[in-house]
Amino acid sequence: MSTIRKAVVAAVALAVGGTALAGCSTSGGGAADAKTVKLVSHDSFAVSKSVLKEFERRSGYKVQMIKGGDAGKAVNQAVLTKDNPQGDVFFGIDNTLLSRGLDEGLFTPYEAKGLAGVPEQLQLDKAQHRVTPVDYGDTCVNYDKAYFARHHLAPPKSFDDLLKPAYKGLLVTENPATSSPGLAFQLGTVAEYGTKGKGGWQDYWKKLKANGVETVDGWEQAYYERFSGAGGGGKGDKPLVVSYASSPPAEVMDKKPAPKEAPTGVATGTCFRQIEFAGLLKGAANEKGGKALLDFLISKEFQEDMPLQMFVNPALESAKVPELFTKYGQKIDDPKTVAPDEISKHREQWIKQWSSLVLK
Repeated sequence: MSTIRKAVVAAVALAVGGTALAGCSTSGGGAADAKTVKLVSHDSFAVSKSVLKEFERRSGYKVQMIKGGDAGKAVNQAVLTKDNPQGDVFFGIDNTLLSRGLDEGLFTPYEAKGLAGVPEQLQLDKAQHRVTPVDYGDTCVNYDKAYFARHHLAPPKSFDDLLKPAYKGLLVTENPATSSPGLAFQLGTVAEYGTKGKGGWQDYWKKLKANGVETVDGWEQAYYERFSGAGGGGKGDKPLVVSYASSPPAEVMDKKPAPKEAPTGVATGTCFRQIEFAGLLKGAANEKGGKALLDFLISKEFQEDMPLQMFVNPALESAKVPELFTKYGQKIDDPKTVAPDEISKHREQWIKQWSSLVLK
């Protein structure tokens, strides 16, 4: 899910580098400081300066950020350094990577204060509380409204629709081996069609390939170079792209005057849900500070600040979502999911199968 943040934040020029983080650092090490708590994360973590400073004032801790690249790279680094962890809390492991982190024993169980306010369906490790759900988002096919209006064509709503002749050659997606949204989209087809026999996800991708799907390496290339709807009129000629349910609100952020609606829409039957977690790293030098930081990450203050910082939905049920999301966004009522242990068990095999089906 870090790519959800990275991509959408980039789309609205909210890069993490522009967010002031007290004691910001890109490397760990050094003697433990009882007044400093270290947050290890992917590169796309963002929080308002005022919200962070209020946590620091109340808790007495300074937050030091240790950035680790994208989510996969950051998790891999955490595994490699688990005997001497870089920090106290890890943020950014999602349900596509969760089983690996749990199997490697990265986290110390801790039931964060306020967790009762998080819906049970987001608490994928409820029995042990090794990780705390912080946010969620949905990877979905987005469509260029102007294109479909000009062509008097209804946009697709489902995975099945994408196979119809009317949409031949209109979709660009990302390679699941190199892209988080690409992997999420593939997992969505696994959830929709299953894994065995005729009619399974492999059969679906054969048909999608025959219907002219284009594949690129990453989200930025797909969205900004191939999608026709980026920024209200993109460079590409593809009116369908695998992106996020939060992309339409990002398209209108800071636009003046505010448009009546976003220029892009979401095919709600193509969505795969990603849930992102934080956990207290086993062997943390400042366990007490780490627990305080976990409490903060699901506090109402942080949760209500988060949507416009990282374009994801708050895990805390009582957190208010900004009007930008409610006015221009699309609520996904029935997203696809795959159990983390199933993803962990089959991810590499599924990616190899996808590559042999689609890229050859």
